[in-house]
Amino acid sequence: MLEVIVACAIFFMMAFAVLELVASGLAAARALQLREPDAGMLAAVYCQTNILVEEGSSGDFEELYPDLYPNYTWIRETREVASNSLFQVDFAVIHEAKKRGVSETHMSILLFKPGSPPGSASKSPGGR
Repeated sequence: MLEVIVACAIFFMMAFAVLELVASGLAAARALQLREPDAGMLAAVYCQTNILVEEGSSGDFEELYPDLYPNYTWIRETREVASNSLFQVDFAVIHEAKKRGVSETHMSILLFKPGSPPGSASKSPGGR
């Protein structure tokens, strides 16, 4: 009976040591993952508006995702591309890293928002 208790104790000590090793390996892998924002996150927020106006704007990710993406900024340019309230929205996400320099990702989407005020394409004589 004593041999069985000693064998169970050794088995459980080894099992918990392996579980601790797996847990620490998973924590280290999670810490190494790079979290980078993309322009799709900005587009998802911007698509929810009902009215688009031709404009350019910029900002950082603190207002949308506080403390999650430091050193990342974004630029958005909205312009009307057809006289029927069809807008093209260009997004750029900029990351300024000390070691790797500046990196940019770009994305453009088309949005149809009929309630928007006329833009430059509607004001020109032929539409576009």
